[in-house]
Amino acid sequence: MWQVLEHRRLVRRLPKLPLEVLKRYEKWKDIVMLSGPLGLREIRGFNDEALRGEWRGHRSSRLGGQDRVIYKAEPQNLIVKVIDLTAHDYRMK
Repeated sequence: MWQVLEHRRLVRRLPKLPLEVLKRYEKWKDIVMLSGPLGLREIRGFNDEALRGEWRGHRSSRLGGQDRVIYKAEPQNLIVKVIDLTAHDYRMK
């Protein structure tokens, strides 16, 4: 079973997000915990993809509309680190 770790910046922002985005994010976390990042790639709606440039090594999944979850997987430790949940803005902060 995979473990999902959330960045503290994300934890503070979660209560301010729309309810629909929160529901999709919770579903995303359930899938990751059960089957890891490979499970996300099997579901076409998430459009899971590797990022390039300064985000190299990170991945992005669509939660609907513009909302994306940016994460980094550590397969050797079965850990997924969620960096941010953003409205399709990949600039480093």
